[in-house]
Amino acid sequence: MTTKQKIYDLIKKIVKNDNFTVETPQEKAHGDYATNVAMILANKKKKEPMILAEEIRLELARLPARQEKKDFFEKVEVIKPGFINFFLKPSFLQKQVKEILNKKEKFGEIDIGKNKKVQVEFISANPTGPLTIANARGGPMGDVLANVLTKAGYKTEKEFYVNDSGNQILALGHSVLKDKEAQYKGDYINKLNKKNKEKDPYKVGEKAGQIIIEDIKKTTDKLGIKYNKWVFESSLRKSGKVDKVLKFLKDKKLIYEKDKAFWFRSKKFGDNRDRVLIKSNGEKTYLGGDIAYHYNKFKERKFDKVINIWGADHHGDVSGLQAGVAAIGFKGKLDIILHQFITILEKGKKIRMSKRKGVFVALDELLNMVGPDVIRFFFLMYSANRHMDFDLGLAKEKSEKNPVYYVQYAYARICSILAKIKNTNKNLKTNLLNHPSELNLIKELIKLPEIVEDIVKDYQVQRLPHYALDVATAFHKFYTDCKVLGDYKDMEKARLSLVLATKIVLENILDLMGISKPKKM
Repeated sequence: MTTKQKIYDLIKKIVKNDNFTVETPQEKAHGDYATNVAMILANKKKKEPMILAEEIRLELARLPARQEKKDFFEKVEVIKPGFINFFLKPSFLQKQVKEILNKKEKFGEIDIGKNKKVQVEFISANPTGPLTIANARGGPMGDVLANVLTKAGYKTEKEFYVNDSGNQILALGHSVLKDKEAQYKGDYINKLNKKNKEKDPYKVGEKAGQIIIEDIKKTTDKLGIKYNKWVFESSLRKSGKVDKVLKFLKDKKLIYEKDKAFWFRSKKFGDNRDRVLIKSNGEKTYLGGDIAYHYNKFKERKFDKVINIWGADHHGDVSGLQAGVAAIGFKGKLDIILHQFITILEKGKKIRMSKRKGVFVALDELLNMVGPDVIRFFFLMYSANRHMDFDLGLAKEKSEKNPVYYVQYAYARICSILAKIKNTNKNLKTNLLNHPSELNLIKELIKLPEIVEDIVKDYQVQRLPHYALDVATAFHKFYTDCKVLGDYKDMEKARLSLVLATKIVLENILDLMGISKPKKM
């Protein structure tokens, strides 16, 4: 159980209500944790928030003095307009160091998932060209979200859906043939053209798509993403699963004919309009395939929750698919995250990574320039709904200005310290850890399970890189203020235990983010 949850449960026992929050205050003067419970319940209780807050504070003091509560709070205070602030006891914090050392790689794990099956589908770029940074922003986001869900006790799978059917494949074929209907250009098209021996545009597009998807797989491998499954739309269509779902909708009288096309009654499920499933020329739209794909996810593979991460250009498709998922009986089980786009900046100016390749920016080029660690960290630092400027100059920095370097340097410094000693895990006197920088570092370390829980609730994975920076900053301050090696034996052991605990937490954070842990820099 997290520290935040322990405080929440204590308050809940008093107020008999769960409609409040416990948060970490931005200003340290306001305590380690704070709650708005008095302001939330003031009207219901017909009391002034400050009066109610003081009553709750007194009730907390009257709770049975079990050892865990007795050693929990140094101070509990009420401040205007009705916040209750909690300050943790040093003795409580000192014990947390031993807990981290005991749990090791399991520290940060929580069991709110109860082994429920969750699938995260991300990137899912069309196989019509190399993976671009526009497509790839969802890569680290989806990968890390799946890692966090696993840490929280979910049975999680990562998936890439390949739209390898329809007009885009035909357009790719025409482009490789370089005929009058060509749409795509670039060096990759020239290379595919030289390899091609087919004449039928659709067959050409299918073969070209297969080559491109193999290249995409190599790129995602370089980025450190390992998918559990790659699903191809063409396979869904050939297996008859798309037709099966269309028949299901038709039998439910959710499809009607108009203007020689067949329409899905998506308005019935909250959409702003009905959607075409089969065009007047008999061609199936992508929505039919997407609904069939999600029928496969929920009905056949029995996922309890599905999370799709799409580019913001797909916002118009969200309500149609949500309506389709509701129509097949799984309303509320699909979450869709839309991410904004990325601009590459060098010296403050927007650049193209490769003029000879046209308008897109190839992820492979960026990987070659700065490596996967930097890309993953930088991509993760911004919320999905925020446009991102990728500062190429900062990404290339090998100094503390670069946030990835700053965090990895903290880890490398820890490895250097621990390499000088043999054993730090016996007879630890953590009660000696009383310096403000020591206690502040411990307060940061114990937040990991809370970060995991918060991300599970709202999918805001940008918390992780910012938390990594907070831990690194607290460690560097501790290292500056507190002499680790060379003090008397017990003090040295105590501080080495804190160094080792910090190493464990940083390892767990970096593993969740899929970022390497260099022992030397």
